[in-house]
Amino acid sequence: MDWLLLFLPISLALRFWPGERNDTALFFCSGLAIIPLAGIMGRATEHLAARLGQGIGGLLNATFGNAAELIIALIALHKGLIGVVKASITGSIIGNILLVFGAAALAGGLKHPEQRFNRTAVQTTTTSLLLAAIGLLIPSVFHFSAAAHPGGWTPALEQNLSLAIAVVLFLTYVCTLIFSLLTHKQLFDGLAAGHSDSEAEAPGWSVRKSLAVLLLATACVAGLSEFLVGSVEAARTRLGVTEVFVGIIVVAIIGNAAEHSTAVWMAMKNKMDLSLGIAIGSSLQVALFVAPLLVFVSYFFGRPMDLEFTIPEVVAVIVAVMIVAEISKDGETNWLEGAQLLSVYLILAILFYFLPAYIQH
Repeated sequence: MDWLLLFLPISLALRFWPGERNDTALFFCSGLAIIPLAGIMGRATEHLAARLGQGIGGLLNATFGNAAELIIALIALHKGLIGVVKASITGSIIGNILLVFGAAALAGGLKHPEQRFNRTAVQTTTTSLLLAAIGLLIPSVFHFSAAAHPGGWTPALEQNLSLAIAVVLFLTYVCTLIFSLLTHKQLFDGLAAGHSDSEAEAPGWSVRKSLAVLLLATACVAGLSEFLVGSVEAARTRLGVTEVFVGIIVVAIIGNAAEHSTAVWMAMKNKMDLSLGIAIGSSLQVALFVAPLLVFVSYFFGRPMDLEFTIPEVVAVIVAVMIVAEISKDGETNWLEGAQLLSVYLILAILFYFLPAYIQH
């Protein structure tokens, strides 16, 4: 997907060339340019991780796996677009579970009639995802319950509840890292082997080259994210879509597109453990690491963000987690299960497209 780097100079021209400012075109061009840069960041992180050893390498991959999406969310948060940020969180979770896993299972299943994976590792991850879904559900339940008796409810109380839940989610993420990288790393041998095979196909980068590429790609993603976020309102108005739809569908796909293509490619090579590790692991990272981190950072920006989501968003996340938990029970996938996951994703996308603005954040 590196050919999409052509949109980098186009984005710069649309932003800075006198008389050529078109916010809708800038929104799409900057979004398309972010996709290959996110992939380059991922490759640089993997090469750096391979040089620094398994323990530190696994921590690097876990921490920077969603770096591009995190940068977009941080810039949107700084500009006060909290609705877009919260929508991108739920969009990434359901997108990775339904869209990425679905596309990978479909593409891999059409080439290989039956694909097997490490059932224990996937079920461990889906259990953590279910916990995260509960964490996202509680603030919404609290809000609607307290709204019926407004005398005892204040926005500050709701913020404190979300902050406390964010701390619990973050601590749970630390526990999952200890479990997967230290105490029970043998359960994830299939994922590690997949990474080793991929790395063996080409010579590794040096630490200096990996750091230089990572820093340069990060700087480019930050600049393009500024363009993307700065033009989102104009593009949204021009296209006639809501803030939640932009966050859940458009921004979430842009931030994760590089990982999406990798997961599908690995599935076609019959490396389903690695494919599922990318898809489900990315959702887990968003739910347990990115979402709490954004809550913490929002206080430094002076715009505290809560974890209260709309009922459709919460339902979408819970449905997605339950479906992937059900499909992963037998330790194998086929193309029909992939098609079914994609169907659910399309149904949810249609829901958020028609969801009235007054129901949203």
